[in-house]
Amino acid sequence: MAPKKRILLIEDEEDIAALIKLQADLSGYKLHVEVDGVNGYRAVEREKPDLVLVDVMLPGQNGFDVCRKIKNNSELKNIPVIILSAKSEELDMILGLELGADDYVSKPFSPKVLFSRIKAILRRGKEPEKAPKLLSFGDFTLDVSRYLLKKNGAPVTITLSEFGILKRLLIQQGKVLTRNQLLNDVHNDDVFIVDRNIDVHIASLRKKLGPNFNWIETVRGVGYRLREKPVPSHKT
Repeated sequence: MAPKKRILLIEDEEDIAALIKLQADLSGYKLHVEVDGVNGYRAVEREKPDLVLVDVMLPGQNGFDVCRKIKNNSELKNIPVIILSAKSEELDMILGLELGADDYVSKPFSPKVLFSRIKAILRRGKEPEKAPKLLSFGDFTLDVSRYLLKKNGAPVTITLSEFGILKRLLIQQGKVLTRNQLLNDVHNDDVFIVDRNIDVHIASLRKKLGPNFNWIETVRGVGYRLREKPVPSHKT
């Protein structure tokens, strides 16, 4: 029998931690809990879990700072991070994703849905790649085997979810993809996630691809497509 996947939860609200612990047990995961940001980050360094769940509002050090430290540490940066927050504003979501978080879950949430997202994120790392090893557009190259985006040879930091969306858009460059198609591709699971999550990831990707050109086109009422040629970003 394969060992249980280890999840580190950094959460100071006991009732929420208890709910997540119960669902972790039911879902077959091993969960360790820390209640503040400083000790939480130390536990990540010490335990190197398979995934980190971190609340934003924490004593000692907030969840955004913990996420930033994880993603800036070469030994820890590949550990998936899901941010939990009572803040549901789009700017907070974008900040979390830009810091390298793989998902952003607003409170209150369903523990079952949370663990469906966890399962999907962990499964992505094990799936064989069917796409070409290198996908190029303009000055950018997406290295599929290394989960790496480069612009003129220099790395551009993107999250696993952004990687999945960009890869799908590149494989079907020029074709319009609905939000549901992008959700299915990124999460590879029957997970209930609102369309807004895709919009947040797209906004973050656009910013990282640079302000000069608008590579990702919004097709109103349908979804998104990656242009075969970029246009100046002030055009729609």
